[in-house]
Amino acid sequence: MTGIIKNFETLATTPLRRDALTIAEAAYAAIDTEYVIRSKIILDGQTLIIDGTPYDLSQFKSVKVIGFGKASCRAIQTIESLLKNHITGGVAIDVAPGVCEFVEVSAGSHPLPSRDNVALSGKIVEMAGLGSADDLCIVVVSGGGSSLLCWPMDECEQGARLYEDFTRIGAPIDELNLVRRHISEVKGGGLAAMLHPATVVGLIFCDVPGDRYHDVASGPTYFDESTKEDATKVLDKYGLSGYTLRETPKDRTLFEKVRNVPMVSNHTALEGMRRKAEELGYTVTTVGDALYDEPMTLVQKMRDAISAASAAIAGGEPRIAVHADHRTGGRCQYVSCTSLKVMMPDQVFLSIASDGIDNSDAAGALVDMGTIERAGKAGLDLDTCLDEFNTLPFFQATGDLFYTGRTDANVSDLFLYLRKI
Repeated sequence: MTGIIKNFETLATTPLRRDALTIAEAAYAAIDTEYVIRSKIILDGQTLIIDGTPYDLSQFKSVKVIGFGKASCRAIQTIESLLKNHITGGVAIDVAPGVCEFVEVSAGSHPLPSRDNVALSGKIVEMAGLGSADDLCIVVVSGGGSSLLCWPMDECEQGARLYEDFTRIGAPIDELNLVRRHISEVKGGGLAAMLHPATVVGLIFCDVPGDRYHDVASGPTYFDESTKEDATKVLDKYGLSGYTLRETPKDRTLFEKVRNVPMVSNHTALEGMRRKAEELGYTVTTVGDALYDEPMTLVQKMRDAISAASAAIAGGEPRIAVHADHRTGGRCQYVSCTSLKVMMPDQVFLSIASDGIDNSDAAGALVDMGTIERAGKAGLDLDTCLDEFNTLPFFQATGDLFYTGRTDANVSDLFLYLRKI
């Protein structure tokens, strides 16, 4: 993937900003879904090789493909280009409409589950229930899958309320996913259990910080070590009630023919950033790939890191407790806005969503001292912007929004702090 940043030249007003954008391009190239698929999946005659493991397609009566999440359509299109008519059918749910030749792809709602998602998930459940020991099922699991794959109907109703509760509280994503597994029949290994006795290969595109592949889409193809009691403890911790919990499948024999393959993660993007930054002459410190800090804590960690290095990179999902009357903007825009509180001359900060969608049509924002100057000329107050969670119009006025469009990839958020060398 090249040239994904739509307004690269508009944003590249200084050499330092241009370097930041070049490093961001490298991150997106590293996680490009088609590139990732082709680097790990090969068809050699009748032998399908997935991350080094061979599957003799002549031994299977059918090859089905199931997918859910922001990378599902692009991934399946690439898989179809490799396997072609070896694929006998499939069902996928993405966040946007898409067309595949052998697999039915539909668009569902995100981030909140919906009745449409339940209906679409019902098709996956039906296909899973028809599986046999002679089937090979490839399951593409990617970010956004927790809301898209939703079964049964009571999960839809509880899942929407759970998401809103956790967003209001600012609780970490791993705790949200733990509870999600226990309000669902398909999460927490539920889908893998339904697919038994088929051979199942999960292709996991990780959007959960810290390479927590088993948490992606709340782990529908992974054996779940957590219990209903664990979920209850999380709800009690935050004073939440009114949820009906169920236990996840605990029969390990249901998972004997299941293999999950890590495809890409936040770490992949950070490695792409690191290599490009070093190529440009920067010394690089990786602050972390699993940061759940509040925005100012994250910014301060990265600012401190560039006292020794000239570039700091990080990934994660900062915790932001958004009040009910918030205005417009996204998490990455908020972090970039926060960085202006400590910004110094000859520095730039970039905060971007890897999927290209930061609760708006922008992926995030690139900021420096020029941002502060432009905001002042426009009569904008930084503290008011942060207090009102109103970052989108702030950056529209300063001209610092970062646009990629939908990337068909998702490995959580990416952060870059540069100082002039």
